Amino acid sequence: MTEPESRLNATVPVELAGRRFDQALAELFPDYSRSRLTAWIKDGAALLDGESVAPRRIVHGGEAVALSVRMEREIGAEPEAIALDIVHEDADVIVVNKPPGLVVHPGAGNPAGTLQNALLHHDPKLAEIPRGGIVHRLDKDTSGLMVIARSMRAHTSLVEQLSARDVHRQYAAIVYGAMVAGGRVDAPLGRHPHDRLKQAVREDGREAVTHYRVRERFRTMTLVECRLETGRTHQIRVHMAHVRHPLVGDSQYGGLLKLPKGAGPELVAALRGFRRQALHAERLEFLHPASGETVAFEAALPPDMQALLAALRVDTREHAA
Repeated sequence: MTEPESRLNATVPVELAGRRFDQALAELFPDYSRSRLTAWIKDGAALLDGESVAPRRIVHGGEAVALSVRMEREIGAEPEAIALDIVHEDADVIVVNKPPGLVVHPGAGNPAGTLQNALLHHDPKLAEIPRGGIVHRLDKDTSGLMVIARSMRAHTSLVEQLSARDVHRQYAAIVYGAMVAGGRVDAPLGRHPHDRLKQAVREDGREAVTHYRVRERFRTMTLVECRLETGRTHQIRVHMAHVRHPLVGDSQYGGLLKLPKGAGPELVAALRGFRRQALHAERLEFLHPASGETVAFEAALPPDMQALLAALRVDTREHAA
């Protein structure tokens, strides 16, 4: 479905003389990504002095630019009335607190009932934004904060910030083992050589860096704070398993449930009832696409992680007595 065109006009300023047309266009219309602007140039939707020219055409300053903006429906997902925990929203962004168990995108095995379906019901215009405004993701069973682009300006800005590592993401995780201190994991990640659904530390993988520190130590487990320097698939889960402190509840990277020796009935019940990786995106910080000011949002630990921490505290006190 194609929406009606809107026509934008501008004049190439003298200071852009000597630049390529696609570069000048990116300066004149920063709300749109360079790849989208280049595609519009090639399609004849961006004219220089009334003519269709190549993206590499050199500009001299003073030329008239006419851009026909044609926004198309980017995705095929349908709106669904699924409740959203909205932490913040304005004309450019929506920040949501995703619950565990909610898939972000429709896909094989999850054709509907996803965060994307819920967002399209909340704001149908998101269908005009690439990927429905979703610029990063959380695993199905990871809870916490995500930012969604509500405008092309926001989409371009957030994608650039993520690429430049200017979006700061902080997670809370409960891991096996009583960790002594925090640290830094610098281990490249790539697809697992034998299981395409998993990631693995590989020498030929993409750079991946995670910083972690101890927040609360228990008898057999630790609450850690993780900060992402890069944002690879399953990064925290793989990195913590790599340093031999896999996430509690993470059957994919941590193996079968491990019940601590001497654990009381309360802790045993909490661990057996915890059926996801104990990972929560608790803080999100980025430059607002409209104001350019730093904005930060926080989401408290969900009830299941709070209940597990309460049981761990009781267990630790009982064994210290």
